[in-house]
Amino acid sequence: MKGYRTLRNQVLSNLEANLPKSLTYHALEHTLDVLNVCNQYIKRDKLPEEERYLLRVGAIVHDMGFLKGSANHEEVGASMAEVLLQNLEVDQKDIEVVKGLVMATKIPQNPQNHLQRIICDADLDYLGRSDYPETSLKLFEELKNMNVISTAGQWKDLQIDFLRAHHFHTPFAINNREPQKQIWLKELLDS
Repeated sequence: MKGYRTLRNQVLSNLEANLPKSLTYHALEHTLDVLNVCNQYIKRDKLPEEERYLLRVGAIVHDMGFLKGSANHEEVGASMAEVLLQNLEVDQKDIEVVKGLVMATKIPQNPQNHLQRIICDADLDYLGRSDYPETSLKLFEELKNMNVISTAGQWKDLQIDFLRAHHFHTPFAINNREPQKQIWLKELLDS
Protein backbone atom coordinates (compact mmCIF):
# COMPACT_ATOMS: atom_id res chain seq x y z
CA MET A 1 0.00 0.00 0.00
CA LYS A 2 1.10 3.51 -0.82
CA GLY A 3 3.85 5.01 1.26
CA TYR A 4 3.25 3.10 4.51
CA ARG A 5 6.94 2.91 5.47
CA THR A 6 7.50 6.56 4.54
CA LEU A 7 4.47 7.66 6.53
CA ARG A 8 5.41 5.47 9.50
CA ASN A 9 8.97 6.80 9.64
CA GLN A 10 7.84 10.41 9.12
CA VAL A 11 5.16 10.34 11.83
CA LEU A 12 7.10 8.33 14.42
CA SER A 13 10.19 10.55 14.01
CA ASN A 14 8.02 13.65 14.33
CA LEU A 15 6.35 12.31 17.49
CA GLU A 16 9.68 11.32 19.03
CA ALA A 17 11.29 14.69 18.30
CA ASN A 18 8.39 17.07 18.91
CA LEU A 19 5.89 15.74 21.44
CA PRO A 20 6.11 17.80 24.63
CA LYS A 21 8.01 16.00 27.41
CA SER A 22 5.05 16.79 29.70
CA LEU A 23 3.11 14.09 27.79
CA THR A 24 4.21 11.14 29.88
CA TYR A 25 1.32 8.93 28.66
CA HIS A 26 0.58 10.22 25.13
CA ALA A 27 4.23 9.75 24.18
CA LEU A 28 5.76 7.76 21.30
CA GLU A 29 5.59 4.63 23.49
CA HIS A 30 1.77 4.82 23.55
CA THR A 31 1.54 5.11 19.74
CA LEU A 32 3.85 2.10 19.37
CA ASP A 33 1.76 0.15 21.89
CA VAL A 34 -1.45 0.89 19.97
CA LEU A 35 0.25 -0.15 16.71
CA ASN A 36 1.48 -3.37 18.33
CA VAL A 37 -2.01 -4.22 19.65
CA CYS A 38 -3.52 -3.44 16.22
CA ASN A 39 -0.98 -5.83 14.67
CA GLN A 40 -2.15 -8.52 17.11
CA TYR A 41 -5.75 -7.94 15.96
CA ILE A 42 -4.61 -8.07 12.31
CA LYS A 43 -3.09 -11.53 12.88
CA ARG A 44 -5.91 -12.84 15.06
CA ASP A 45 -8.71 -11.58 12.79
CA LYS A 46 -6.80 -12.33 9.55
CA LEU A 47 -7.69 -8.91 8.16
CA PRO A 48 -7.38 -8.36 4.40
CA GLU A 49 -4.41 -6.31 3.14
CA GLU A 50 -6.25 -3.01 2.65
CA GLU A 51 -7.76 -3.13 6.15
CA ARG A 52 -4.33 -3.98 7.62
CA TYR A 53 -2.86 -0.92 5.94
CA LEU A 54 -5.67 1.42 7.04
CA LEU A 55 -5.62 0.16 10.63
CA ARG A 56 -1.84 0.51 10.90
CA VAL A 57 -1.94 4.04 9.47
CA GLY A 58 -4.77 4.91 11.87
CA ALA A 59 -2.75 3.61 14.81
CA ILE A 60 0.33 5.60 13.82
CA VAL A 61 -1.53 8.90 13.36
CA HIS A 62 -4.25 8.57 16.02
CA ASP A 63 -2.59 10.89 18.57
CA MET A 64 -0.61 13.07 16.15
CA GLY A 65 -2.80 16.05 17.10
CA PHE A 66 -0.91 16.25 20.41
CA LEU A 67 1.94 17.79 18.40
CA LYS A 68 -0.23 20.93 18.30
CA GLY A 69 -1.78 20.62 21.79
CA SER A 70 -4.22 18.49 23.73
CA ALA A 71 -7.41 20.45 22.93
CA ASN A 72 -9.44 18.65 20.25
CA HIS A 73 -6.35 16.60 19.40
CA GLU A 74 -8.42 14.04 17.47
CA GLU A 75 -9.85 16.64 15.06
CA VAL A 76 -6.44 18.29 14.70
CA GLY A 77 -4.74 14.92 14.17
CA ALA A 78 -7.31 13.82 11.59
CA SER A 79 -6.63 17.01 9.59
CA MET A 80 -2.86 16.54 9.91
CA ALA A 81 -3.18 12.93 8.76
CA GLU A 82 -5.28 14.00 5.78
CA VAL A 83 -2.53 16.36 4.56
CA LEU A 84 0.19 13.72 5.00
CA LEU A 85 -1.85 11.07 3.18
CA GLN A 86 -2.76 13.45 0.34
CA ASN A 87 0.96 14.16 -0.09
CA LEU A 88 1.48 10.40 -0.45
CA GLU A 89 -1.34 10.36 -3.04
CA VAL A 90 -3.55 8.05 -0.96
CA ASP A 91 -7.15 7.76 -2.26
CA GLN A 92 -9.55 10.18 -0.57
CA LYS A 93 -11.81 7.22 0.33
CA ASP A 94 -8.96 5.66 2.32
CA ILE A 95 -8.10 9.02 3.89
CA GLU A 96 -11.70 9.27 5.14
CA VAL A 97 -11.39 5.80 6.70
CA VAL A 98 -8.18 6.84 8.51
CA LYS A 99 -9.78 10.09 9.72
CA GLY A 100 -12.70 8.02 11.01
CA LEU A 101 -10.27 5.78 12.91
CA VAL A 102 -8.65 8.81 14.56
CA MET A 103 -12.02 10.31 15.50
CA ALA A 104 -13.28 6.97 16.86
CA THR A 105 -10.65 7.14 19.63
CA LYS A 106 -12.23 10.31 21.05
CA ILE A 107 -13.61 9.74 24.56
CA PRO A 108 -16.37 8.65 25.00
CA GLN A 109 -15.64 6.18 22.24
CA ASN A 110 -18.41 5.46 19.76
CA PRO A 111 -16.96 3.22 17.03
CA GLN A 112 -19.14 2.74 13.94
CA ASN A 113 -17.46 -0.25 12.23
CA HIS A 114 -15.10 -3.17 12.76
CA LEU A 115 -11.83 -1.25 12.23
CA GLN A 116 -12.99 1.55 14.54
CA ARG A 117 -13.88 -1.02 17.22
CA ILE A 118 -10.38 -2.49 16.92
CA ILE A 119 -8.54 0.85 17.19
CA CYS A 120 -10.71 1.90 20.15
CA ASP A 121 -9.88 -1.30 22.00
CA ALA A 122 -6.21 -1.08 21.02
CA ASP A 123 -6.04 2.52 22.29
CA LEU A 124 -7.28 1.46 25.74
CA ASP A 125 -5.98 -2.13 25.75
CA TYR A 126 -3.84 -1.40 28.83
CA LEU A 127 -7.02 -1.06 30.97
CA GLY A 128 -7.25 -4.85 30.98
CA ARG A 129 -3.56 -5.75 31.09
CA SER A 130 -1.04 -6.44 33.82
CA ASP A 131 0.79 -3.16 33.08
CA TYR A 132 -2.29 -1.06 33.99
CA PRO A 133 -0.77 0.31 37.24
CA GLU A 134 2.44 1.54 35.54
CA THR A 135 0.63 2.88 32.48
CA SER A 136 -2.05 4.66 34.47
CA LEU A 137 0.69 6.29 36.57
CA LYS A 138 2.05 7.85 33.35
CA LEU A 139 -1.42 9.27 32.66
CA PHE A 140 -1.64 10.58 36.24
CA GLU A 141 1.69 12.40 35.74
CA GLU A 142 0.51 13.80 32.39
CA LEU A 143 -2.78 15.09 33.82
CA LYS A 144 -0.88 16.71 36.71
CA ASN A 145 1.50 18.33 34.19
CA MET A 146 -1.54 19.70 32.32
CA ASN A 147 -3.13 20.96 35.58
CA VAL A 148 -6.21 18.78 34.99
CA ILE A 149 -5.85 17.18 38.42
CA SER A 150 -3.48 17.72 41.31
CA THR A 151 -4.03 15.02 43.94
CA ALA A 152 -3.92 11.23 44.17
CA GLY A 153 -7.51 11.33 45.47
CA GLN A 154 -8.74 13.15 42.37
CA TRP A 155 -6.85 10.63 40.23
CA LYS A 156 -8.41 7.67 42.02
CA ASP A 157 -11.91 9.11 41.53
CA LEU A 158 -11.17 9.82 37.86
CA GLN A 159 -9.93 6.26 37.30
CA ILE A 160 -12.97 4.73 39.00
CA ASP A 161 -15.37 6.86 36.95
CA PHE A 162 -13.48 6.11 33.73
CA LEU A 163 -13.28 2.35 34.30
CA ARG A 164 -16.99 2.22 35.19
CA ALA A 165 -18.01 4.17 32.06
CA HIS A 166 -15.65 2.37 29.65
CA HIS A 167 -16.75 -0.54 27.46
CA PHE A 168 -14.63 -2.71 25.20
CA HIS A 169 -16.01 -3.26 21.69
CA THR A 170 -14.35 -6.33 20.16
CA PRO A 171 -15.06 -9.93 21.19
CA PHE A 172 -11.34 -10.40 21.98
CA ALA A 173 -11.17 -7.44 24.39
CA ILE A 174 -14.54 -8.26 25.96
CA ASN A 175 -13.33 -11.79 26.70
CA ASN A 176 -9.64 -11.11 27.40
CA ARG A 177 -9.37 -7.55 28.76
CA GLU A 178 -12.68 -6.83 30.51
CA PRO A 179 -12.17 -9.41 33.33
CA GLN A 180 -8.80 -7.89 34.33
CA LYS A 181 -10.21 -4.37 34.00
CA GLN A 182 -12.89 -5.33 36.53
CA ILE A 183 -10.18 -6.59 38.90
CA TRP A 184 -8.37 -3.22 38.65
CA LEU A 185 -11.66 -1.41 39.27
CA LYS A 186 -12.37 -3.55 42.36
CA GLU A 187 -8.86 -2.85 43.70
CA LEU A 188 -9.42 0.89 43.29
CA LEU A 189 -12.82 0.68 45.01
CA ASP A 190 -11.34 -1.35 47.88
CA SER A 191 -8.29 0.88 48.41
